[in-house]
Order: sequence, then C-alpha cells, then structure tokens
Amino acid sequence: MEPNYLDGPADLAVEIISPGSRGLDRGEKHFEYELSGVPEYWIVDPQRGETEFYLRDKDGIYRLQVVGSEGIYRSRALPGLWIKVDWLWQRPLPPILTILKEWGWSKSHSSKI
Repeated sequence: MEPNYLDGPADLAVEIISPGSRGLDRGEKHFEYELSGVPEYWIVDPQRGETEFYLRDKDGIYRLQVVGSEGIYRSRALPGLWIKVDWLWQRPLPPILTILKEWGWSKSHSSKI
C-alpha cells in the first residue's frame, strides 16, 4: 500500500454539490462511481437542502435509498456509520463533539482524532 493510493473502489463516496459542479456530480461522477464499483454514494446538495443516498444493487446499478422514519440514514457499506440528515441543514451546525457522543464515542476516543 502506498500513501495516497487506493487499490480498488472506495467503500463510500460523498459529493458536496456546488453550483458549478451540479452536472458533474449528478451525472458523470455518479456514473463513474457506479461503473467502478463504489457500493455506496451520497450526494449532499446545500443549495437545494437535499441529501440523496444510493446503493449499488446486484446488477451494479445505483438505487436511491429511503431515509428511516426517524430521519437517520444508516450506511450499508460502512456498518455502524449513520447520520441524522437534519444535522446537515441545522444552523449553526451541531458541534462535532455532540455528534461523536451520539455515535457512542467517549472523550478518550475523540482525543485521538
């Protein structure tokens, strides 16, 4: 393994859309990640206040996932990783230590970050 080198597809790709990259992120990158085997793809669109979560199905095609009734999306590619979608649109954003606490991290964990 070399520094800054990934052998094979990432487990998860997250794109934050900016006005100038909307077509690239929703089109070309979406298709490239799907084709290269990235199992999970998240799109965060601050301008529209929307978040989309995609998983590759058995045929290798991304399918839009539904956020749970409690407003939480749970990653399938990275078990244990979840996000309250409302966190992304809160102003001010929630403090990172608050999020880490909800994820079950203790202060000893957070001091190692």
